[in-house]
Amino acid sequence: MKAVNTLAALAALTFSSLTFASPVNINTANAEQIAEALNGIGIVKAQAIVDYRTSNGLFSSPDQVIMVRGIGDSTFEKNKADILIK
Repeated sequence: MKAVNTLAALAALTFSSLTFASPVNINTANAEQIAEALNGIGIVKAQAIVDYRTSNGLFSSPDQVIMVRGIGDSTFEKNKADILIK
């Protein structure tokens, strides 16, 4: 019984610490909204997305987000279904 309780506690901890991305328009969202919506994107990287957009214009495709310093292929891959541009 103790093993079952330990396993249940471990499962609860694992699932409670998981965050799930939610769709966000990187052409209109502010840094806080981007950071909240995407996995592996904190406020600093989210602000870099906003700054890039301000300097270079709107993103024309979701994969352009990898042009932002600090956003790599792996971050894009885990969020690509949730990055909107329209």
